[in-house]
Amino acid sequence: MPSSRSIQRSAQLPQSRREFVSRLSLGAFGAALGLGGNAWRDLAPVRIASIELFPITYPMVGRFKFFEGPEGTPTGRSSVVVKLTTENGVVGWGQSVPIPKWSYETRETVTSTLRNYIAPELIGHNVFDIAGAHRIMEMNIAPSFSTGQPMAKAGIDLALHDAVGKLMNEPIATLWGRPTGGKIVMSWTANPVSLDDLDPLLDDGISRGYRHVNIKVGPDPKFDVELARRVKERLPDGFLWADANGGYDTTTALLAAPKLADVGVDILEQPLPSNRLAGYRDLRRQGALPILMDEGLTSPSTLMEMIRLDLLDGIAMKPARCGGLFPAKRQYEIAQDAGLMIVGSGLTDPDVSLAGTLALYGAFEYKLPAALNGPQFMDVSILRTPLEPAADGTIAVPTGPGLGAEVDEEKLRSMVVEGEAS
Repeated sequence: MPSSRSIQRSAQLPQSRREFVSRLSLGAFGAALGLGGNAWRDLAPVRIASIELFPITYPMVGRFKFFEGPEGTPTGRSSVVVKLTTENGVVGWGQSVPIPKWSYETRETVTSTLRNYIAPELIGHNVFDIAGAHRIMEMNIAPSFSTGQPMAKAGIDLALHDAVGKLMNEPIATLWGRPTGGKIVMSWTANPVSLDDLDPLLDDGISRGYRHVNIKVGPDPKFDVELARRVKERLPDGFLWADANGGYDTTTALLAAPKLADVGVDILEQPLPSNRLAGYRDLRRQGALPILMDEGLTSPSTLMEMIRLDLLDGIAMKPARCGGLFPAKRQYEIAQDAGLMIVGSGLTDPDVSLAGTLALYGAFEYKLPAALNGPQFMDVSILRTPLEPAADGTIAVPTGPGLGAEVDEEKLRSMVVEGEAS
């Protein structure tokens, strides 16, 4: 059991964060799925009967650096779709979205982990006990520095939430006691190979109604600053965020941050690798830009430690990164209580994963632009009604039961990678 002792506050934290840290306890965020705390215990148990896995690869349009092979050849967007069936025949859909160039998980490791180590342990588990399912997953795939294989676990988590929502005939937000529906403003991802590629790329986004841009930066500050300057020149009123994906070293980041701020960048996401804690401390003390963490925040406990050490101004929120909606909701609440900035992001989420991400943002009435670039880079869907941005650059939060995403199983099965399904 984690200690309930409150973490001692740091004298260097701003007032709102001091107040938060002074009352923060490691056990404060262990409530079950929003059904009145442990109210799920009063419901008749519904057991998991089967878990099926569908490894697929989506074809992609456009260029995105995380989905390229040798010499820029496209690799497609790999994914593992999870079909969880309860003993009374209700189906919950989930999706794991590994990116080997972003993290260490692959389509193959997700499939083998879920098939061999997690699914067998969850058969017979009460679908309403989502917290218990996460404990089982953590016992069978242990953490290293933080959560072990969070992207794989996110697929199970989303399927559990979808099944519970369908059993209760309510969207996830209602089960959490939060607002349903709404629209999310989208941000256009720009990662050109050269500056000459930028204008056609921006023209494409602007023609689709996008007015906000997130740019990929690092390791070349000169290129990055000019890229940011040109984007801001085209969209002077847009929200511009720079995401380095850990691509700077500390010295370079300290040089780049003030220059990026000078040309209109609003935030700097993941400037350093996640384990460069002293560097994050130095960037926060510099204060040139709000410093946000992404790749390093795979668990609520890690986020609490980062807050305690005063290493960040905010977080890029991604359910797919941190094990699904159960830990993501906890991270969101922790960040809000700590007075941190929260920006909505994703992992080029397709379909079910995108529906789960939208459910979280809609429930918390997220207002800033969100870097959800799945629809930008994929034009194939396994949903009967694909999740597509409107002409004004917004995307609607699904309002149906569970995740509100109806999978076309025939289409899904036609996309399965030969020899990998289970």
